[in-house]
Amino acid sequence: MEARDRADDFIPAGLASLGLEADEVDLAVMGAAHQLFWPAILSLFELDTGDAGPERGPDLSRAPARR
Repeated sequence: MEARDRADDFIPAGLASLGLEADEVDLAVMGAAHQLFWPAILSLFELDTGDAGPERGPDLSRAPARR
């Protein structure tokens, strides 16, 4: 089963569990966003960050310092 097929089931079911109604246009937009963003999200899930140490005292108002 392809990701698109699962999204066709998952998106309406998730909305229904939250008590939200969506028409065909809403579902089409959500499906297109899923197709666009899901491959990159899967790549992030596969990213190994085990070698990255925690950032101590981060200043969230600035970009991280280059190492």
